Amino acid sequence: MEVKELGHVVLYVRDIERSARFYRDVLGWRQILPAAGGDATLGKVPVAAFNAPSGRTHHELLLIEVGEDAAGMPEGRRIGMYHFGLKIGTSDDELREALAQLKAAGTPVLGMSDHTATHSLYIADPDGNEIELYVDVPGVDWENPAAIGAPVKPLRL
Repeated sequence: MEVKELGHVVLYVRDIERSARFYRDVLGWRQILPAAGGDATLGKVPVAAFNAPSGRTHHELLLIEVGEDAAGMPEGRRIGMYHFGLKIGTSDDELREALAQLKAAGTPVLGMSDHTATHSLYIADPDGNEIELYVDVPGVDWENPAAIGAPVKPLRL
């Protein structure tokens, strides 16, 4: 077997409407389910599906509502997903624009990092799922392991 690409991410969320607004209105994903004015369910559970404006695939993100009484993520070190990354461009100007949009939307930035190969902002969705918004640094040699494993430095935009 050979994995060809990461296809999609599925997240449990407390409130489908709140989370759909965040992914659609703050991050700019294209909502494909439910269709305008409709409902979408998986069994009897509300869902929302999204893809990037590029339309690369049928869906890249699926949200499944589990309700307000669902257990939250434990603090500190734990097993499971740390974050998922979303490439938003190839320049620091695009990252600065994203930072301004996040601030305007009232979305806190949890951190900013220079990974040599990428420059990244870290945020969380309304349920605490961490998201890395990044740009690739032009001219990085992806075949050089030192570029990927370089020490993380603070990012100054």
